[in-house]
Amino acid sequence: MDNLKTLEVPYHRGLHNFAILTACVTLVLIVAGALVTSNDAGLSVPDWPTTFGSIYKMPHMVGGVKYEHGHRMVAEFTGLLTIILAIWTWRVEKRRWLRLLGLAALATVIIQGILGGITVLHLLPPAVSSAHAAVAQTFFCIAVAIAVFTGRRWVQEQPRTEFDQRRPALFTLTLLSIFVLYVQLILGAMFRHHGLSWWPHVINAAVVAVVLSWTAVRAISVYSHVEAVRLPAIAMLGLMVAQLCLGFLAFITRVMWGADAAQPELPMIIATVVHVAVGALLLATTVVLAIQVWRHVPVAFEERVPRRNAVAA
Repeated sequence: MDNLKTLEVPYHRGLHNFAILTACVTLVLIVAGALVTSNDAGLSVPDWPTTFGSIYKMPHMVGGVKYEHGHRMVAEFTGLLTIILAIWTWRVEKRRWLRLLGLAALATVIIQGILGGITVLHLLPPAVSSAHAAVAQTFFCIAVAIAVFTGRRWVQEQPRTEFDQRRPALFTLTLLSIFVLYVQLILGAMFRHHGLSWWPHVINAAVVAVVLSWTAVRAISVYSHVEAVRLPAIAMLGLMVAQLCLGFLAFITRVMWGADAAQPELPMIIATVVHVAVGALLLATTVVLAIQVWRHVPVAFEERVPRRNAVAA
């Protein structure tokens, strides 16, 4: 029945392309935010929502202002795209849950803007700044999910379902992977915003490596014939390896080489910004893997019912 409903949903190419654009601009926004933090430019513009007292005047883009105000400009553009995406989704989509997801994206970007304002007005409190970073990546994941759900393949294909009877189930492993990545995201943000030491972030990196490797190996070895599961699993594994290498490089440039630097140095800035960007891609890829596993390899709950009936008989 679900497959028949999927076939009845029309594919909107324009909406799908616009969702991809929104996701790509969101990644640019995350990079712009990382540039602000890495350059210690968070208070280069001391007021909010205005910039040096004006809403529309362009300030002199010098020093940290070019990073902070540039970040705000990308954020405003992302907000505009999200408004359009939410309205467009609500008007053309037959799937009620997807319309609600579009509204959730809009609510998330509003919360993100408010947290950014609080961060400036309260002089960069570590907890709020870290929440700002976490919500940004949550919004990126929502935007990527909308792009997946509006894609031609999702709308028009009739998925082959293969029930997962292993324990723990692959879907459980993907959820665990998302959880440990969020923990890593928060710990890393707290470290960058001087609210926490570096060692919890490093220790949890080992946990992330174990959990994501377990998840990827299970997906690739058992469900290699399911392309929708295999490809994001391979991508997740590759991004995880890259992220661990970048994390090590960021640690060396920030903690070992740049601890006594008068201002952020270029190697530390590059390593940190790329580390944040790849981390966002890793989290979004893991979310896509969870979505595809949920669709193609659901947990075989219904297998338990006949067993109970057989025992009762």
